[in-house]
Amino acid sequence: MQFSASKKLFYFYVAFAAIVILALALRLPKLAQRPMHTDEAVHAVKFAQLLEQHTYHYNPFEFHGPKLVYATLISAWLQGQKTFADVTEQTLRFVPVIFGTALILILLLATTIFRKRTLLFAALLTTLSPAFVFYSRYYIMEILLVFFTFASMLCGYKYLQTKKLLWAIGTGLSLGLMHATKETCILVWFAMAVAIVLTMLLSKKNVRALQDALNWRHVFIGAVAGILVSMLLFSAFLHNPRGILDSILTFKNYITRGIGGFQEHIYPWDQYFKWLLLTKCAARPLWTEVFIFILAIPGFFGIFSQRHLSDEAKPFLQFLAFYTLVLTLIYMLLPYKTPWSLLGFYHGFILIAAVGVNMLHTWARYTLSKIFLILMLAIGIAHLTWQSWQLNFKYAADDSNPYVYSHTDNDFYRLVDGIKEITSYWPENKNTFIEVVCPDSDYWPLPWYLRDYTNVAYSCEFDFNLPAGTLIVTMPTLEGDLLKKLFEIPPPGQRNMYIPFFDHGIRLRPGVEIDLYVRKDVWDEWYRRSP
Repeated sequence: MQFSASKKLFYFYVAFAAIVILALALRLPKLAQRPMHTDEAVHAVKFAQLLEQHTYHYNPFEFHGPKLVYATLISAWLQGQKTFADVTEQTLRFVPVIFGTALILILLLATTIFRKRTLLFAALLTTLSPAFVFYSRYYIMEILLVFFTFASMLCGYKYLQTKKLLWAIGTGLSLGLMHATKETCILVWFAMAVAIVLTMLLSKKNVRALQDALNWRHVFIGAVAGILVSMLLFSAFLHNPRGILDSILTFKNYITRGIGGFQEHIYPWDQYFKWLLLTKCAARPLWTEVFIFILAIPGFFGIFSQRHLSDEAKPFLQFLAFYTLVLTLIYMLLPYKTPWSLLGFYHGFILIAAVGVNMLHTWARYTLSKIFLILMLAIGIAHLTWQSWQLNFKYAADDSNPYVYSHTDNDFYRLVDGIKEITSYWPENKNTFIEVVCPDSDYWPLPWYLRDYTNVAYSCEFDFNLPAGTLIVTMPTLEGDLLKKLFEIPPPGQRNMYIPFFDHGIRLRPGVEIDLYVRKDVWDEWYRRSP
């Protein structure tokens, strides 16, 4: 059956809308189900400063760029939340949900680059990728960085096609927002620059086309737009001018970390592919996104062989292929690795996998081969869908989940519930003095869960000059110091008995336990009144 051009376009937009609805169905539900990761809680506390004190001070050593917290401000305003106690997990995680969905919607700018079939599969694979679903529900910067990266690519290419100032400004703003999102943008810029050079070397025609397309006045205006938006965000809209300088000086710190200057998060070169391709734990399913990499093989072949590619799409796809390979190589060589960092280069593989689907469709000339292709795609898509649902709703905080990394355990909820239950029967309630003492500030994400408590003291070691808390949260490694503070330091007659609330330690995250001790009079009151 043949369809008119207008009907084909209508069906394309209907299919695309259905994919976006599917993306939201996988990203929006049960945002509070998974415990907050340490990084999420740290960013949340940083956001609280902006929300309540209307100030932001960029820290060049931690927390990354300001874009995430400013975007969260909009999310809180929309829900009428004015204090940190009002803020919920949904408020925070709604931000990456929006950018994760926008990463799919922005594909509509690429209708002159990709064929419509390719665009639909690019949208579908991004929608269903377990990694992209998981980190689109995760309150960190990575999904925002991927969005602004892709936006800069599309706006840049649209400018080369149209020579319109609007696209030059869009490119500059996207690059500036990349900088304001996360310091690792410098790796992405380097990969982009190398990819541009390699693409131009591949064809002298590309060099001439680039020279003809550039209007240096437009380039200057776009660059100014990007620099201004970055400066405004890092300086908290000029309230902290020092933030602008720190946003440059910070690269030294993050380069040191990336090349292994810190001992944490150091892995072999192939660790990203272990997370993506093969994760198997006892009594748990095998997690793998190998289907996308299989589809990317014919995608790379088609791009570099330049078969079945339009002259309009060819330069962009060649650039995308080079960019993906260069960025992958950079991340492989850097010893510092965290699973969310893979999103940058993996997004390139997803787009090229969509090109691969189009290549396979072009090569499938016979009925039998077309049936085989349809079955393969159906099985692969069904498997990705099943994995996304399982990893994000059943195993969202499980150690077998490849994207769960040094994550807060579900057991941690027992600690939070215990504190809330005890204080609910004590007259001071949320003004109860809670002393939290953990080495190396290893008490996160507790500050998030106790955000509506007004009298909580956090420290790395016991202060023997201060009275003990009504409730004490600490770790087994500090048990000796705890006993000293409770029974050796106070004079006779001023010593209080403390009772451990749980029979055994709470599992904060893999290899880390935390305990709760309750002063006996508080314990007795809870024991007397609790049903």
